[in-house]
Amino acid sequence: MQWTDRIRQVRIALITVAVLLSVASLVVSHYLVRDLKREEQIKMETWAAAMRSLEEADEHTDLSLVLRVLNSNNTIPVKVVDSNGCVQMQRNMEDADRTPRHSIRISLSEAEWMDVYYDDSLLLRRLAIWPYVQLGIVSVFVMVAIFALLSSKKSEQNKVWVGLSKETAHQLGTPISSLMAWVEVLRETYPEDTLIPEMGRDVQRLRLIAERFSKIGSLPELHGTDVAEVISRVADYVRCRVSNRVSIRTDLPDGHVEVPLCAPLFEWVVENLFKNAVDAMDSEGCIVITLRREAYMCSIEVSDTGKGIPQGRWKTVFLPGYTTKSRGWGLGLSLAKRIVEEYHRGRIYVKHSEPGHGTVFRIELKS
Repeated sequence: MQWTDRIRQVRIALITVAVLLSVASLVVSHYLVRDLKREEQIKMETWAAAMRSLEEADEHTDLSLVLRVLNSNNTIPVKVVDSNGCVQMQRNMEDADRTPRHSIRISLSEAEWMDVYYDDSLLLRRLAIWPYVQLGIVSVFVMVAIFALLSSKKSEQNKVWVGLSKETAHQLGTPISSLMAWVEVLRETYPEDTLIPEMGRDVQRLRLIAERFSKIGSLPELHGTDVAEVISRVADYVRCRVSNRVSIRTDLPDGHVEVPLCAPLFEWVVENLFKNAVDAMDSEGCIVITLRREAYMCSIEVSDTGKGIPQGRWKTVFLPGYTTKSRGWGLGLSLAKRIVEEYHRGRIYVKHSEPGHGTVFRIELKS
């Protein structure tokens, strides 16, 4: 929780800094653009006045200063049009047929005038666009930083879960081996005892659980396995360990449905779906697991008559730590998703759920 809070604080700080930088950049650029635009307007008013002086000049007028002002404009696009609509002069115009946005009228007499049309300079246009470029750069930086933080968090979480799983398997190994030896001793000593075989099956179950934990974090080997057989085995195991008020039914096709699987891990997935269904029904209801062959894949659906999941939480249920129970760590569906999607390259999701009417989980595996 502390790590999550720290990550959230860093993300908020990054977003806040990015927003402040963007706002500051936009404000500063706004004032710069406004001041530069005012300077260009004053410059064009001076240029228009020089143009009037040129039009009204006689043989006694010194034109050196006027021409210097007119020739000093090398950045602002300008076009001079007389009262008859004829173009008298244009400078810095890339498109000769285009008429600039701003205008200054020069009155020469009551019947004659000239209109000086001009646009913002290239420098001013670039300066007006630059804040948005900065905003884009800052946004990309923030997204990359957040992605890096999330990746780092996920990597650290994975290391913790993998380390915990392998350590659990290691710690279980010695007592399980000892229990297996003691079961053999009891079997030889009391061959007629009917409880000893049940003890042996429970010890084998513990060995299978330890094997599952040992496989977390490493890429398991996939072998062609009959999915129907795996489902039947898990259903029989769960059926013997739940209330008689829970009905577990299997709808399996005839023949083999072979899929590349790591059987111990995939059994874990199906078992988790069964246990979640039992919990959702408060140990009373019906669970149906359906296996179907489809084009290039097989599908497995586990439906229950439990309390259901609101649609807004269909994806949330697969997040680590999510649980609606007072006990448990909320890792079952998260591990199931990882086993199906990362190890078996399949897909698991909530196909349908309605509060008060049950849930259908669907698994898709490439055949």
